[in-house]
Amino acid sequence: MARLPIHREEHVTDRTGWLRAAVLGANDGLLSTASLVLGVAAAGGSQAAVLTAGIAGLAAGAMSMASGEYVSVSSQRDAERADLAREAQELEDDPEGELDELAGIYEGKGLTPALAREVAEELSKGDRLAVHARDELGLDQNALARPVQAAVASAISFAIGAAIPIIVCLPGISNAARIWGIVITTIIGLIILGAVGARLGKAPVLRASARVVMWGVAAMAVTSAIGLLVGQAV
Repeated sequence: MARLPIHREEHVTDRTGWLRAAVLGANDGLLSTASLVLGVAAAGGSQAAVLTAGIAGLAAGAMSMASGEYVSVSSQRDAERADLAREAQELEDDPEGELDELAGIYEGKGLTPALAREVAEELSKGDRLAVHARDELGLDQNALARPVQAAVASAISFAIGAAIPIIVCLPGISNAARIWGIVITTIIGLIILGAVGARLGKAPVLRASARVVMWGVAAMAVTSAIGLLVGQAV
């Protein structure tokens, strides 16, 4: 009898941690830095002032993203570890009660009481904590939050995104050309970023790109208008 082909599925849940941090960092780096240099340029700032503002924004933003992401994800990891420690203690103190709770979870998913109990007992013969973490807490012990990974991904992606509008601020470009160059390259970058994020996350590409471009253009327009008003006032 011929063996049936193995059905393989590709999921993205194993990369949601770094993917979220990287996409957020790149989008923030591109948009915040572009808005910053646009505001300075619209205010009549010199090429040196615009370039300095962009580099300062890149450095400060990358460090801010890294530290913020590390603190946030560390808090999430602490909460996950606390839940696992609490569950391990409950398994030690009241194994029968935890077995009943596990069986109740399976029964709630549609199994008969007898089968739910049998499944709970069978699974509990192995790593009980892993079973309860997955089915009771919704946690995978091998995929807990990773603060360092999220921080590094945020910092690097922010710097890459911020570098795009800074390149347009190089010497030899008039202020008007610089402004239009920043706008055009930022829009192109947002389109690419939205498409890449959508492909990695298995989401509709057009919708994701349109969403980031819409909000990006709005942010640049508001910042440019404020920069222009401030430049005229001072």
